[in-house]
Amino acid sequence: MGSHQLFDNTEVAFSLKNDSELERAYFLFKMISIEPLVKIGTAATNFAIKANLPIEGLIRSTVFDHFCGGVNEEDCLPVIDKMFASGVSSVLDYSVEGKESEKEFDASMATILKIIDFAKNIDAIPIAVFKPTGFGRLDLYEKVGKGEVLTQSEQREWAHITDRFDVVCKKAKENDIAILIDSEESWMQNAADALVTTMMQRYNTEKPIVYNTLQMYRHDRLEFLKNEHQKAKEGKYYLGYKLVRGAYMEKENDRAKEKGYRSPICVSKSATDKNFDEGLKYIIDNLDCISLFAGTHNEKSSYLLMELMASKNLKNNDNRVWFGQLYGMSDHISFNLASKGYNVAKYIPFGPVKDVMPYLIRRAEENTSVAGQTGRELTLLTKEKKRRKAL
Repeated sequence: MGSHQLFDNTEVAFSLKNDSELERAYFLFKMISIEPLVKIGTAATNFAIKANLPIEGLIRSTVFDHFCGGVNEEDCLPVIDKMFASGVSSVLDYSVEGKESEKEFDASMATILKIIDFAKNIDAIPIAVFKPTGFGRLDLYEKVGKGEVLTQSEQREWAHITDRFDVVCKKAKENDIAILIDSEESWMQNAADALVTTMMQRYNTEKPIVYNTLQMYRHDRLEFLKNEHQKAKEGKYYLGYKLVRGAYMEKENDRAKEKGYRSPICVSKSATDKNFDEGLKYIIDNLDCISLFAGTHNEKSSYLLMELMASKNLKNNDNRVWFGQLYGMSDHISFNLASKGYNVAKYIPFGPVKDVMPYLIRRAEENTSVAGQTGRELTLLTKEKKRRKAL
């Protein structure tokens, strides 16, 4: 079997799904593939949740259980254990969005600390994650990033944000759990980047613990990576980066147009792909200092990373290189990579059904807009259904 057929193996890809789970996955992706249906479903779901109609059970047994691990971390354990038996690790992702108050930011931090505590005794969870806007207001990051003068209360607020980052990164280091910090909109990213760099200087002294995220659909990220590498060499600390393509393209382009600045996004999909792959190459060339978490559902980039590792004679399970996908998607990549001994982690979203709905709706819409994503899932699920019928 040539390495480029690896992801075609549906038996390995769906080995954890029984027949009814396979049917459910097929049904869901079929629904998502019909675009207007997503819009109707989204509207109906939002209405039902606001009106407190009893649809939690329905959501729970369909969309929620396919894309999420559970309502809290303990609830995710069966999924975590089952995947780890097939060699796939878990990253618990508390997917509650749109919080604005200090109380909510503190609660969000408490949840991440709880996850780190939970993870330290579980080999299946080597990595934790948080979003900068889970710890503070987007507008404040934007102000700080632009170097605007803060009011006294904003200065206090910013000090709280810095503290939350520090408390979490420190605990991650104490428990030897890597901590991935997500990236968000470009206009808040400068402040977040500066904060993450400070955390790396502080906690990545022996090895990478703190990882930043680079959205490679931004045309300036490769240069940013090279500059950070220079700083790290001079400062004698390690870097960790999660590479993704990026999730806010329409929002970014619209805002750039509206405010009359050059969009930070690459001009084309192929330019983004090239940028992503260049980022992989740069990190693999500098693994002595930089560790990689490749967050991608793209088969070509995954094959490329395997080839780059082979060309450097790296072991498949070299702990400086991780592949990552979202739970409920791209199992053909995750489980086939794991079967060959690569380090693979699935992001497992969790949280109260009501609170996680905005996240799920975004996923459904994203799946509809990512060309070929849903079609490929359907093709693979159909192939596996046929294979099982033939047995």
